Amino acid sequence: MSTNTRRLAAALLAGGLAVSLTGCGGGREYTVPEAACGVPLDEKKLDPFLVDGKTFRVVGDSLADTGKKPQGRCDLSVDDWLVVSFEVNKVDKLYDPMADSESFRFVHPAKLENLPFPGLGAVGDRTAMISTKCAGPEADYLITEVRLSTKTEGDVTERRKNIETFAVDLVPKVKKTLGCTA
Repeated sequence: MSTNTRRLAAALLAGGLAVSLTGCGGGREYTVPEAACGVPLDEKKLDPFLVDGKTFRVVGDSLADTGKKPQGRCDLSVDDWLVVSFEVNKVDKLYDPMADSESFRFVHPAKLENLPFPGLGAVGDRTAMISTKCAGPEADYLITEVRLSTKTEGDVTERRKNIETFAVDLVPKVKKTLGCTA
């Protein structure tokens, strides 16, 4: 084999290796903003729900600054795939997430115990709901709901723990943004 043939073969082999590694790369090519949906985000608590992709998008309104509407809804997506959806409702009473009237929100609901603030909460396989007092200028009570994409996979027990952690972190941020006093 001549030197030129060996060089050509080595170049082709290196080029093929580079192309194959590029195709396997994947990963997260986006950055998560420090705030979205009108509230600060904790990327560490959001991390379990994030997927590989190029573009992170926030779709929807502020969860807190809803104008005259009693509800704020906002979705986070990666490459146009829904990752997590948030909804905050300004209401006139404390709703129990474990009540039969709220069961449509959950698959396998369980009561959230020991919330670090007054309120009632529940978590399911893909949803968490927390109802809490606000006593603010815009609302007496709030219902905060966090829903994951149905495409989210992995261990259900771990997912439920992560949804709970994220929701419990989100509620005080929404309350602070709304000016809640309780």
